[in-house]
Amino acid sequence: MTAPTAPATTAPGARAASDRLRRVAALARAETTLLVRNRTALFNALLLPLVMVGFFTLVGGLGDADPVVAATSVLTSLVSVCLLFVVYYNLTTTYVARREDRVLQRLLTGECTRPEILAAAALPALLVTLAQVVVGYAAVSLLVEPPGMANPVLLVVGVCGGALLFALAGAATSGFSRTVESTQLTTLPVVLVVLPFAGIFGAPGQSGALWEVARFTPLRPVVELVWLGVAGIDADGRTLPFAETFAAAALPVGVLAAWTVLAVLGTRRWMRWEPRR
Repeated sequence: MTAPTAPATTAPGARAASDRLRRVAALARAETTLLVRNRTALFNALLLPLVMVGFFTLVGGLGDADPVVAATSVLTSLVSVCLLFVVYYNLTTTYVARREDRVLQRLLTGECTRPEILAAAALPALLVTLAQVVVGYAAVSLLVEPPGMANPVLLVVGVCGGALLFALAGAATSGFSRTVESTQLTTLPVVLVVLPFAGIFGAPGQSGALWEVARFTPLRPVVELVWLGVAGIDADGRTLPFAETFAAAALPVGVLAAWTVLAVLGTRRWMRWEPRR
């Protein structure tokens, strides 16, 4: 007679990962409910980026451009504005509001870790951003021209990497914001410095020392990766085959990674978990 087989048990590591996902999902559901109830935040998340894209499209003067270039430029503008307003601005406001209401302080007394709390608060904004990119791609395909998909991997890296960077930047900036209202001022310097150098007006290919410096600003590598991923166009304006887009992505990926590391350090240094006195 064979001995009875012992029931399979879940590995401690798998159980811990499952518990982390459960806690993040529960907090994310609560944040989504609060986002839907906050009309101002909901407007910033859903409508403001689309309005801003329309403005940037008119300013960029894309009417005479190649249809594929025009479509990619509109999509790039949408990604950039979503990262700055849906992710960065809204998350800065969210973290400040939760801190001043002592929500962050109470959560730290439970099972949730700090990364889990930050991730849960950021998840609704990240999902809205991804949804807007998908809808934006469909819209420009119908209204302008299908922009194509030269390298989907680089598009995903650019959007997801940019979302992570600006979510962390929002957490760091919240430490300088005393109230929710003050986030309009504390986030303004980042927007004013980052947006003009992002290169969202027209196709790549600008030359000059200023644009070379701009390649090392936080949002510019995201824009370059979107252009490479969608149209296969590099920073010099050249259309590259699939294999060569990976080599052209080395610099923007490196710059994006470097800024992300700095954002992590900034979050650890400036993020506040208790109300400011």
